[in-house]
Amino acid sequence: MPQHGGKREGSGRTPLPESEKKIAKTIYITPTLQSDIDQFATGNSFSEKCIDLISAQISRRKRTQDKTVKFIDLFAGLGGIRLGFENAFREKGFNPVCVFSSEIKDYAIKAYKNYFNDEEVAGDITQISATDIEDFDFLLGGFPCQPFSAAGLGLGFEDTRGTLFFEIERILKEKQPYGFLLENVEGLINHDDGRTLSIIIDHLKKLNYYVSYRLIDSQFFGLAQSRKRVYIVGTRDAHISLDNFEEHTAVLGDILEHGLPTVDSEFTQKLFAHFTPEQVVGKAIKDKRGGTDNIHSWEIGLKGNTTEEQSDFLNLLLLERRKRKWAAEIGIDWMDGMPLTEKQISTFYHHDNLKEFLDGLVEMGYLTLEYPRKKQNGRRVPDETKPKGYNIVAGKLSFEFTKILDPADLAPTLVAMDVSHLGVVDGDGLRRLSIREGQRLCGFPEDYDLSFLKESEAFDLLGNTVCIPVIKAISERLADMYAN
Repeated sequence: MPQHGGKREGSGRTPLPESEKKIAKTIYITPTLQSDIDQFATGNSFSEKCIDLISAQISRRKRTQDKTVKFIDLFAGLGGIRLGFENAFREKGFNPVCVFSSEIKDYAIKAYKNYFNDEEVAGDITQISATDIEDFDFLLGGFPCQPFSAAGLGLGFEDTRGTLFFEIERILKEKQPYGFLLENVEGLINHDDGRTLSIIIDHLKKLNYYVSYRLIDSQFFGLAQSRKRVYIVGTRDAHISLDNFEEHTAVLGDILEHGLPTVDSEFTQKLFAHFTPEQVVGKAIKDKRGGTDNIHSWEIGLKGNTTEEQSDFLNLLLLERRKRKWAAEIGIDWMDGMPLTEKQISTFYHHDNLKEFLDGLVEMGYLTLEYPRKKQNGRRVPDETKPKGYNIVAGKLSFEFTKILDPADLAPTLVAMDVSHLGVVDGDGLRRLSIREGQRLCGFPEDYDLSFLKESEAFDLLGNTVCIPVIKAISERLADMYAN
């Protein structure tokens, strides 16, 4: 077959659009400027380095003219990160616009839509392609902490698959926004001996971000709650300092409501039959520790009224059972609160009818007769080769209230499963924290309405939300960097 010359249809390079064709230009620079370009720009050639710096400066100048900053809100919850971010950027003269948000809890979505008036909140982020998300400038996310599957660092993009951080990583990689603000629980610092956090930071840096992180406590940002969280930020331009924020402090009394309905139950009736409201403020109610800061079930007759002798003995046993000498005598590893036999108890407490005395307290429910516990595969299991002993009955959340908060102090970290056991003295009675008080402890605005949710749903969300003033303080620094 004869061969013909000429260009085949479809062969050769695809012509570049006119806007992408390169134009040769001559510039004159000093040796000092060339040294700076080599040091601070990225690129394989001098031309690429110049383009990098010119593009970065043009982007900065465009931002000073176009004050709209677009962001996405992942694992949105109540939108606490969004609130802090929006407030900071608005105060800096920007118009923050949320172009995409994602959340899976139905009652979180209801609250989010109700406050932000968003018509659409996307569901499971793992099912959403990054190409379906509008371009944006910042990614916000309080992502859940999950174990990483890889056995070490440096295993590439794949070693975060199966974790929700991967969803953040893949979106950042494809969309290449200017920056991000991430939040996680305090435990991330030491999770898997710090390996998890190292992988996260390493992968963010590989996406060409300047990354900073810090463990920050909300109590220094004008909130009456100690809530430590890990914050991770990154930008294209430079590191954001997460140190030396201006400190503001508050106490619980600053945010408490007054005159709300109190709890009238067998528990509160017995409590106030033995103590005044003023006497219970700041006290823990549990049968695990001694000391003046604790009220014990036998001191309020919760399982039946005790004599002074019985109460004194239970307070003595509470402390005695913690001594290390008993572990050696029993033949187990020490634990905080070991069952002691009648014979062992008789060495520090004399009673003419000791067994009958002890069994009476077992029958009332203040003591239990149980085997000592040995360590086995990292857990404590009953050692049935040892004789049974008497021990205090001490369930962690076994009482209606386990802590009475002090208005002159901080509230503990709100945790969804514990918050219903926190008490507040209101007038002559005792009640639980209100939803509004829970919101104030996290810095939510007064017009954020959660009243249409069940109390359990509201506190579940508040137990997992962020502290808005901390987010705002960090976002102010992001806005300053973005504006310059």
